Amino acid sequence: MQKSLSFLEYARSILAMIVFMIVLLAASILVTTLVLITFGKATNWIVRTFPKPMSWPVLKLLGINFKLVDLRKNPSKPVVFIFNHSSTLDIPTFLALGLERFRIVAKWELQYIPFFFIIGRLTGQVFIKRSNKEHAISTLQKTYQRLRDNNLSIVVAPEGSRKHEGRIGPFKKGAFRMAVDLGYPIVPIFFDGNDELSYGGSLMAKKGDITAIIHPAIDTSSWKLETLDEHIAEIRNLYLGWAGVEK
Repeated sequence: MQKSLSFLEYARSILAMIVFMIVLLAASILVTTLVLITFGKATNWIVRTFPKPMSWPVLKLLGINFKLVDLRKNPSKPVVFIFNHSSTLDIPTFLALGLERFRIVAKWELQYIPFFFIIGRLTGQVFIKRSNKEHAISTLQKTYQRLRDNNLSIVVAPEGSRKHEGRIGPFKKGAFRMAVDLGYPIVPIFFDGNDELSYGGSLMAKKGDITAIIHPAIDTSSWKLETLDEHIAEIRNLYLGWAGVEK
């Protein structure tokens, strides 16, 4: 559980949010301009180039020392990335990963924030209505061909929401069903420290250390839909172990 924040940490958190909004505004203008003048051909370059520098001022202002450990053997192949989702810090720390050729599955409501709507739509991110299972499945299935044609990875938070009990919440099937349907490996990303520095739904954050570990790919070529629950449980158990939670 997160400890109470000092006045300075509250002030830094508010300043970081303001700066992030300014960064999003600038990124929205640049993305719109680049997409228009290149007729959409700069999309992958934008996704590869913009996120990492967008995260720097936020993490710096918050006093967060971010460390990345990448254990992948072949980062060039398309995969289904999954990550533990427990904090608002997941946004800047995910951006700081510097992943290439990916699209994110995000909740539909994020589009109500104009900056996310503009950047997300222009770069081909995937927005789903989590409350409407049929809509979510339909949207994801329509995304498959685009991912295959463009050699793109997909990023999903299997917990669905950052607001859940415990360090690791229950895993939904979506990410794992996509891996089977696409024939993609799963690459787990574990954020260590996000939930300790900014708990649950809080927009405030403490200063400290965060380590992001990109684990080796997990082959899904032999998975069957009939045994999907078993594979999901196995991967969730990995996260529980990394988080130091008793199973």
